[in-house]
Amino acid sequence: MDINDRVVVVTGGAGGIGKALCTSFAGAGARGVVVADVDGDGAERVAGALSADGHDALAVRCDAAVESEVIGLVAAAVSAFGPVDLFCANAGIVIPGGVEVPDPEWERIWAVNVQSHIYAARAVLPSMLARGEGYLVHTASAAGLLTQLGSAPYAVTKHAVVALAEWLSITHGDAGLTVSCLCPQGVWTAMTGAGPEEESGSGDQLHRDFAVSTAGRDGMMLPAEVAAIVLEAIADERFLILPHPVVAEYEQRRAGDRERWLRGMRKVQAQIAGSVT
Repeated sequence: MDINDRVVVVTGGAGGIGKALCTSFAGAGARGVVVADVDGDGAERVAGALSADGHDALAVRCDAAVESEVIGLVAAAVSAFGPVDLFCANAGIVIPGGVEVPDPEWERIWAVNVQSHIYAARAVLPSMLARGEGYLVHTASAAGLLTQLGSAPYAVTKHAVVALAEWLSITHGDAGLTVSCLCPQGVWTAMTGAGPEEESGSGDQLHRDFAVSTAGRDGMMLPAEVAAIVLEAIADERFLILPHPVVAEYEQRRAGDRERWLRGMRKVQAQIAGSVT
């Protein structure tokens, strides 16, 4: 898909990868960029910056985990710019811990990390399929292909996102829907301890150490770097977007010899536990 003259919606657009995507889409000539986030003020700042640079942008406060708000988001986008061509379901959270994590926290991460993607698809699929054209980008994680040490809720929900994206591509790909699934490893965002403005590696040292010891073992990327790769992948209409190419090797090892992969991951987990203590 050529982004030029397209209407694009990005959830989680107030910061991190979402903010970088909004900036990249605007720079690529999008007819309208809708910046959606539960942080309404943050969305306003991003949209305001894009507008100041001469781009058409709209900020919408939206809790992507609430279906009625996602429906309202799509309605606002259509009212401002026309039918949505590209929807980036990008909102996500992380909760550390294992099966002992309380049910309300499991329910919260499931709503944000999985249900939000379902709600997005429900809201835009009818129009896209009727037009015979549309694009969904689902932000998952390398954790959705592999795992997330230290966070069962994150690993489980990100696997679900990958499964949903695959199902949508298989089911609707011949009807004009294009689907991409973004699976980065470590990226400097608020989630990994970056500062809220620069997202360039400064921030809370505890989160930084955790990120580098787990998802960041193969290097941390900046959101703008990830956004540039996403833009290229959309142009090529690639399903799997791997900003860290080494993830493909890990996935092949996992599929080729699951027992060996599990043993290796236990070693990594033991190394991390040792460095923390």
